[in-house]
Amino acid sequence: MTAMTPHMFLQPDGWVPAKGYANGMLAEGRMVFTGGLVGWNANQEWEHQDMVGQFRQTLENIVAVLDKAGARPEHLVRLTWYITDKQEYLSNLRAFGAAYREVIGRHFPAMAVVQVAGLMEDAARIEIEATAVIPHG
Repeated sequence: MTAMTPHMFLQPDGWVPAKGYANGMLAEGRMVFTGGLVGWNANQEWEHQDMVGQFRQTLENIVAVLDKAGARPEHLVRLTWYITDKQEYLSNLRAFGAAYREVIGRHFPAMAVVQVAGLMEDAARIEIEATAVIPHG
């Protein structure tokens, strides 16, 4: 780990590389945790009803929270997604990938995606918790 690469991606020998996420991350520094963020705007208004639109907004919300701590998207070490419709997610993988790269870039931390029966906000299609580590220095 250096100032240029704040984290180490953990890829066990002989494992097929993960696509779009890391199997594990090693990080050292100040930790930032978000709550479960959803895809509404700063005024808690829904601009998107679809999961992809809410996903993009959720990522933008995560970046805004990280910014308050002086963190950037490349400091993310873990994302846990809670989605309400696995089929909607799988049917839109390209759009999810494009939105992710536009907001976060080509940094793919450890991730888990879990389908849930519902979220606390009835209009929410997706909720994401994020963990970031700001390197020392």
